[in-house]
Amino acid sequence: MRKRGGSEVFRITGARQGLAEDVRGRQRRYVISMSVRTVSVIATAVLWNVERHVAIVTLALGVLLPYIAVVIANAGRETAPSLPSTFVPAPVRPALGADGSAPESGAERP
Repeated sequence: MRKRGGSEVFRITGARQGLAEDVRGRQRRYVISMSVRTVSVIATAVLWNVERHVAIVTLALGVLLPYIAVVIANAGRETAPSLPSTFVPAPVRPALGADGSAPESGAERP
């Protein structure tokens, strides 16, 4: 496909996803991270008197995960690519010969 004026043509698959879809995905990642944090805090309370080393690890996970979840959820649309990788080059038309006919491939004209 070629537009008049010689502008570049891009496939639609190279376009970024919509804003609503992007926000929905970030919310989903955040909810999953906070669910893991909730499970780790509950595991800390349950394991504190049973297995102290595992409880300390789950406590550290419960403390660090909110920061990590916010950073992951906020990482999104800031890095916009300059050009999509699905660039479609303009078609090249063969040049006409001196007599107006298309040149033959592989053979020279006398």
